[in-house]
Amino acid sequence: MKRILGIIAIILCIGAAIAANDSRGERKDRFSRKLGTFNTIVKELQTNYVDTLDANTIMDKTIGALLYQIDPYTEYYPAGDQDEILSISEGKYAGIGSFISRRGDITIFSEPQWGSPARKGGIRAGDIILAINGDSITSKTPVSDVSKRLRGQAGTEVKIDVRRPHVADSLLSFNIIRSDIKINPLPYYGVADNGVGYIKLTTFNENSAREVRDAVLSMLRNPNLKGIVIDLRDNGGGLLESAVQIASYFVPKGTEIVRTKGRNPHDERVFKTTGQPLDLKLPLAILINENTASASEILSGSMQDLDRAVIVGERSYGKGLVQTTRPLPYDDLLKITTGRYYIPSGRLIQALDYSHRNPDGSPARTPDSLTHEFATRAGRIVRDGGGITPDVHVTTPDGNRLLYNIVADFWAYDYATKYYAEHPDSVSPDSLRVTDEMFEAFKASIDPSRFKYDKQCESGLQYLREAAETEGYMTDSVAAQFDILGKMLHHDLSHDLDLNRKDIIEIIDNELALRYFSDADRVRRTLPSDSTLAAAYEVILAPEHYKAILSKKKE
Repeated sequence: MKRILGIIAIILCIGAAIAANDSRGERKDRFSRKLGTFNTIVKELQTNYVDTLDANTIMDKTIGALLYQIDPYTEYYPAGDQDEILSISEGKYAGIGSFISRRGDITIFSEPQWGSPARKGGIRAGDIILAINGDSITSKTPVSDVSKRLRGQAGTEVKIDVRRPHVADSLLSFNIIRSDIKINPLPYYGVADNGVGYIKLTTFNENSAREVRDAVLSMLRNPNLKGIVIDLRDNGGGLLESAVQIASYFVPKGTEIVRTKGRNPHDERVFKTTGQPLDLKLPLAILINENTASASEILSGSMQDLDRAVIVGERSYGKGLVQTTRPLPYDDLLKITTGRYYIPSGRLIQALDYSHRNPDGSPARTPDSLTHEFATRAGRIVRDGGGITPDVHVTTPDGNRLLYNIVADFWAYDYATKYYAEHPDSVSPDSLRVTDEMFEAFKASIDPSRFKYDKQCESGLQYLREAAETEGYMTDSVAAQFDILGKMLHHDLSHDLDLNRKDIIEIIDNELALRYFSDADRVRRTLPSDSTLAAAYEVILAPEHYKAILSKKKE
């Protein structure tokens, strides 16, 4: 009960703070009345509702609904549910080291991490979790509860019962000793034969800056080094301070990288580099895509504004909001948006305005036509309001519904699980390739009656038929022509799979690599066919072109 009253007090305090800062008295009074009504409703439910209520669950959902109306980054973490946010910032947690996911009514180990207790103990991708320490895992068990049961103090033992697909003795038990799991932010770095270094950075935690520093220093010892590529694709961010520290390796000491501005003028903070750089002249390229966000945009955006790196790829996500954590009563935690960040040119790259909503409740997006121009240090024009726009655009091909369903409905995942069960022996990263025989086996594994995907030709033709009937054009001769065209455009699953063979093989290859190879080997295997990386190589290996991109444009 004390905790519930504490939560109510939190909501009341948030509301009071909002009301106190509202200059319009009528709005303030209306808000205060609503808070009073809310408090009375909670008391009535606690005292007079016919059944006993799970007050903790009700209040947690109430707080979640309240914060969801503000923005997706302001979140409430009860005392027992803070492992995720702490592991993101600290780069470690205690557990067995495996991702889990829900598939319909079952929960599976989707990806045991390389070198983790789970993988060393015998857990495989695709294993279905039946029980943890004797407690059954059912279709009603939330994934968050399964995760909690798997985590625990390092050195403690957890017993896990699983069912393994595609093996004879499918019911297995494992006794696994938990340990401190370190989240490696830099799975791979190396210098290619062309003399260009490559660094894959997946997150910004307490270890990221040190890992990048070690990688850069190692590369600088290579006399043939011609430049460095930092890959921030699919990097959702993390610690702002980590991004600033990594930026300090490439620009002079004392350079402003980012400043944050909160609600009040005294909340403004300026982040400048404090250490001596590792290199100031070596060509630098940074890879981004639509999933590059937050701290990744601070690093890539500041390097663009300072004309220190060429940005290659697709426009980034556009998250210019800063979150901090605040302690709450009873060891609860609030992650709250406290400000916006501005990179050296002065621009804010936030794409969505959560204070202004569309009629359907979605946040408004600033159209490109209403964004503002800013200038880099060399005078190049850059814009605010929609992420980082790359200097060199490389568009990745759009997928289709067939490819989407192969991934989303686990067809490739299940094939790789079956293949690994039948071929468990280790193989070298360079020897495993999806053969014609394997591709045909994958096709045979698909049940056409369960494989659903949008057939756009057939859907489009049906739309035309209906339109012709509605508008009075459906004569016998027109109907006959529709029938002929329908036979010509009828989808055949085998044909469609063959048509998408190259992309499907890449999907299968990635799934197999997940089961056989370390994180470093998995990244390394993808580099030769990476078109965005190839574009970065071209820029770095053409010094005059590199300089021209970073020089002031004359229009």
